[in-house]
Amino acid sequence: MNIYVCVKHVPDSAATITVEGDNAINEKITWLMNPYDEHALTEAARIKAAGKAVEIVAVCLGKPAAENTLRSAMAMGADRSILIETDQYHDSIITARALAAAIRKDGTPWIIFTGKESIDSEGMQTQFRLAQHLGLPVATNVIKINADSGGVTVECEREAGTIDVYRMAAPCVVGAGKGLNNPNYPTFPDIVRSRKKPVKRIDLAEQAIDRPAAGMQIRELVPAVEQRTPKALAGSAADIAAQIVDILKNEAKVI
Repeated sequence: MNIYVCVKHVPDSAATITVEGDNAINEKITWLMNPYDEHALTEAARIKAAGKAVEIVAVCLGKPAAENTLRSAMAMGADRSILIETDQYHDSIITARALAAAIRKDGTPWIIFTGKESIDSEGMQTQFRLAQHLGLPVATNVIKINADSGGVTVECEREAGTIDVYRMAAPCVVGAGKGLNNPNYPTFPDIVRSRKKPVKRIDLAEQAIDRPAAGMQIRELVPAVEQRTPKALAGSAADIAAQIVDILKNEAKVI
């Protein structure tokens, strides 16, 4: 019985992103594991530590450099990993099909974890497409999970603090939210041990997946430019406070 954790290799949000051409970035920056996937891995490791006889397998679709993210996943508790190698960006449609094919070929899942979204594309679709391809129930933005022999009970955070509770039969797909846990970052010995764990490489071109009729492409990337117009406020403290309130109310329209 396996717990699969689908992870993504993404640019560091603190890096300086340089757009090259119409729809690419300079990749000579820091890359890391998608932060939401860290919560997924931490939860998988917690479930195993609670006494469940499971193997944790990290799965990633990405370029060869994504092995670094899989090494991080194994340092955080994954027993082994699978890298579906590709040389280009793929949308959530192809990503879900590739992940489903790799999981189906590898073993029998009990729980499949993903992050609720990725910080680069923010599509929030992969977990649903993955569940559809495998014929499994799915819940996302999960902030609490209780797994037992009868199934999985999850709490999902919705808008305005609403919490929905679902009971799903296993196997199932769980999209981890930020409130699920505090990521358990690896120690140096964890990192050293992860170097000895296996990474299985699969060529995406050799995966038996159906090419969809539909698809999504990044047509253009444009750097975000902040346009600020400084405005000096003069007068007494009371006058300045009144001006700030007026700006927030009539210009920014946030109050």
